[in-house]
Amino acid sequence: MSTPLHDLGKLRIDRDSPPPGVRRAVVRNAIFALIVFGVTAVVLIVLRQRSAVPVQTIVAMATAYPGAKGSAGGAGTSVTANGYVVARTRAAVSSKVPGRLAYLGVSEGSFVNTGDVIARLENGDYEAQVAEATANLATRHAQQDEAEADRDQQQHDATRLRDIRAQNKQLVSQQEVDAAETRLATADARVKAAAARVTAAEAALRFAHVNLENTQIRAPFTGTVLRKEAEVGEVVAPSVGGGLTRGAVVTMADLKSLEVEVDVNEAYIARLRGGQSARITLDAYPDTSFAGHVRQVVPTADRQRATVQVKVAIDHPNSQVLPEMGARVDFLEPEARLAGAPVAAATPRIRVPAAAVYEEGGHSIVWVVRDGRLDARTVQAGPVSGGFREIRSGLAGGELLLSGGVDAPRNGMRVKLSKP
Repeated sequence: MSTPLHDLGKLRIDRDSPPPGVRRAVVRNAIFALIVFGVTAVVLIVLRQRSAVPVQTIVAMATAYPGAKGSAGGAGTSVTANGYVVARTRAAVSSKVPGRLAYLGVSEGSFVNTGDVIARLENGDYEAQVAEATANLATRHAQQDEAEADRDQQQHDATRLRDIRAQNKQLVSQQEVDAAETRLATADARVKAAAARVTAAEAALRFAHVNLENTQIRAPFTGTVLRKEAEVGEVVAPSVGGGLTRGAVVTMADLKSLEVEVDVNEAYIARLRGGQSARITLDAYPDTSFAGHVRQVVPTADRQRATVQVKVAIDHPNSQVLPEMGARVDFLEPEARLAGAPVAAATPRIRVPAAAVYEEGGHSIVWVVRDGRLDARTVQAGPVSGGFREIRSGLAGGELLLSGGVDAPRNGMRVKLSKP
C-alpha cells in the first residue's frame, strides 16, 4: 500500500530530545559506572587495610628520677629482675644408716615439728645389737666385780704378812711379803683392765642405742614436707649407691623463711642496698604483688653471666607463695630519694621490655609507631635485667614502640595496633 505524497510533509526529525531507548542506555551506563567506582573504592580500602601488618606495641614510660611515682602509686622502680621463690631453711632428710623403709608417717604438705618421727627403718638387727651389747656389759661388770674381790683378798693377805713380819721377822720372810705385794699389784692391774673393759662395753652399748635410734628418721626442724622421695619397702642410705637405693626420704622446708633469689645485672647492682624496699610479683598471680626488702646482696658476681645474686625477703608471705615459683622483683627507689634528697642527676629514666630493642649494625634501635607507620630510632640501651632494658638516650618517654608481630620491620612499613 503506497503512502500518499501529501503525508510526506508531515515527517520531521526531533533534534531537541533523544529517543527513549537512548535515554535508558545513558542512565544504565551511569549507574553501572557508579557501581564500578564504588566497588573499586571498597577494594582499594580493603587492600590498604590488609597491607597494614597487625603488631603489638608498648608505651615507653619515663620514670622521673629521683622518686617518681609508679602507676600503682608506689615508689619509682629502680631495677627489675627475675628469679624464683626459695626457702632459706630447706633440707633433703635422709637416714643416717642404710636400711629398708618400714614406716613412713608423712605425705606432701604434712606439717612436722622438730624431732617428730618422719619414718622408720627395719631395725631388728639393731635391736639385736643392743641386746648383745647389754649382755656384754653385764659380763664385763661381773668380771670387774671378780677382779675387785680378788684384789681385796690380795690386799688383805699382803697387809697381814707385813704385820706379822713387823712383829716377828722369824715367822715371815721378806720374800713372802714381796710375793704378796706382787700378787696385790697384779690384782689391782686386773681391776683396772676390767674397768676399762666395762667402759668399752658401755660405749658399745651407747653406740648400739645410737644406731637403733638412727633407724628413726626425725624432722631436723619445724616445717612442711614438700616431697616424698621414697616409699615403704625401698632401701635408703646416707649416700646413693645406684640401683633402687634412695638417698633422701623426704624434702622439707620452713615456709616461714621463704624469699626470692634474683640475678641482677652487675651494671645496676650499685643501685641496690641492704634493706631497700621491693615489690614482688609472682608469675602465678600477676595481678597481686607482695611487699619485700633486700635481705642480702651476695658479695660475689657470676663471671660468665655478669650478674650478682640478690636475696629478697618477703615481708608477709601467705599460703599463695610456694617454693620454686617464678617471680619478678621491682626494686624501688631508696627512701632518701623519695624524700627529695639531692642527687647527682635528675633525668628521666625510661625502661622498656627487652623485646622492643633491636640490634642492627652494632647499634640499638627501637621502632616508633607514628601515624600507622614504623620509624626507626637509634637509642643508647643498657643491659637486660629482668626482661627490661633502660633507655639512656634517644627517647623522651611516651612514644609508642613496636614490641612484636613483625619479624623484619622496616622504615615506613604500615602497621595497625592489635595489642597496645
